[in-house]
Amino acid sequence: MRYPEGGGLTAERRAFREGIRLQAGESFAAGEKTAVIAKELRVSVRSVERWRRAWREGGMEGLRSSGSANAPTVTDAQFAVLEEELGKGPSAHGFEDERWTLVRVQTLIRRCLRVSLSVATVWRLLKRHGWSWQAPARRALERDEHAVELWKKEVWPRVKASRRHVEPGSSSRTKPASR
Repeated sequence: MRYPEGGGLTAERRAFREGIRLQAGESFAAGEKTAVIAKELRVSVRSVERWRRAWREGGMEGLRSSGSANAPTVTDAQFAVLEEELGKGPSAHGFEDERWTLVRVQTLIRRCLRVSLSVATVWRLLKRHGWSWQAPARRALERDEHAVELWKKEVWPRVKASRRHVEPGSSSRTKPASR
């Protein structure tokens, strides 16, 4: 993320930007032209046009900050409930095996917290709270080391080998050696 603490502007920066918009609002009320306001406040003409539209629709209140854009959709209290449910394991929630996937966590959030989040948002939520993907602690019992070594020696070199035949040739289309 570009901003500290998981995204969004700091309160000071948000207040600073709101102050610029309010200055623009005073200029709108005075009847100044968009280009003049943009130059005076050192912002783009498009921003001033967007602010003028907001000012026409909502007055000075329409120019005020609406708060942080990245307010978390899951509160800390809700995440505590989610962590408790995750601790029970996937099978306690009707899943056939003991693997938590992002889709399963998404389903659990929808069921328990009544909040609909995208898979990417679920990943960011878990990451923000210190959760990460897990690697198995040990190899699977079903793994056949002999078959793996055999595959590495016999199959992998054929798969890895270049498909193109390395032969001298010509890049000219008129010479037979190029075919």
